[in-house]
Amino acid sequence: MSLTVTVLGATGSIGRSTTDLLKQHPDRFRVGALVGGRDAAALGQLARELNAEFAALADESAGPSLREVLSGSGIPCGAGEGAVLEAVAREADIVVAAVSGAAGLRPTHAALRLGRTVALANKESLVCAGDAFMRDAARYGARLLPVDSEHNALAQALGDGRVSDVAKMTITASGGPFRTWEMQRIAGASPEEAANHPTWSMGMKINIDSASLMNKGLELIEAHHLFGIEHERLDVIVHPQSVIHGLVFWHDGAVTAGLAMPDMRVPIAHCLGLGDRLTIARGRPLDLAAVGSLTFEAADETRFPCLRIARAALRDGGAAPTVMNAANEIAVAAFIKGAIPFYGIAELVERACTRFAGIHRAAPADVDEALAIDAEVRRWSEHAVPQMQVAG
Repeated sequence: MSLTVTVLGATGSIGRSTTDLLKQHPDRFRVGALVGGRDAAALGQLARELNAEFAALADESAGPSLREVLSGSGIPCGAGEGAVLEAVAREADIVVAAVSGAAGLRPTHAALRLGRTVALANKESLVCAGDAFMRDAARYGARLLPVDSEHNALAQALGDGRVSDVAKMTITASGGPFRTWEMQRIAGASPEEAANHPTWSMGMKINIDSASLMNKGLELIEAHHLFGIEHERLDVIVHPQSVIHGLVFWHDGAVTAGLAMPDMRVPIAHCLGLGDRLTIARGRPLDLAAVGSLTFEAADETRFPCLRIARAALRDGGAAPTVMNAANEIAVAAFIKGAIPFYGIAELVERACTRFAGIHRAAPADVDEALAIDAEVRRWSEHAVPQMQVAG
């Protein structure tokens, strides 16, 4: 019996890896719906290749282009928020939530409210509204499966073990393109240099988050919610080979770890398999002899202050992670445009966290409140960018 899969963010890097697996196992999966952002040609092609039952774009203005691409295919389609939510509402055994950024909150939460099994790649859902998401997952009987390689590795390393028996959970970081750079050189880095990730290709924004180590900060917050573990028992270690993705340290001194070659299809396949192991065509098996050695370094929060800021937001709790994420999305966009330097990202995010610390203390009660805070912080951050320019 085949499982029906809906993919949110089908044209992004995680979505592409997911659809590659779906193509490899046509007898095991059918595609209920595919959702993209604004690329009608890419989404239409995927919908045709996978014989999707429905296709939707978040950008309403791209609707006519999508209808043209799908003309004659018999595949119904739509565009805009209503069409995206229609895609989510369709029957599905698994919803892969891979929309990047805060834009993924509403559709991901809609799937959760329907009691779906959600393969979660949108870490911002838990960063911005983690308390509400975990509460509602329990309320509606939804199942959250971690797609991020680090959290998937932690879940597999944890196995049937109890979090109460865990001394520490550690996620790994490649170190990004600036791992060996001095602060002065990092300060003058271009967006192209920041996006030149040594291991993964995940899109401009996520690659820059990896360069600043903000990505690791977001992942610590995600791990806190997914595993119900306090910030004191969460850590990051730099591991340039990206072979070990997560480690669980137990109270008795034992350590279990999740290892794989850096290929996002591995954690995605683990989620899609729902307990079974899928074969991955063209996959690269891990050959430890060929790798030769695995090395580790402490994460440097002086050269990479975004990690320090994210740790503080996790420690402070409440709405601090929501504020931090919104400011970071604006800061990264400003850096890409050349409006602020690389370290301006951390500066803007820290300013926002300080500015809103006394305004939004409690964690958002629901997605609407999280998005309202997100919008408020974005407006303030956009106004702060030119002021930083003048000050600089």
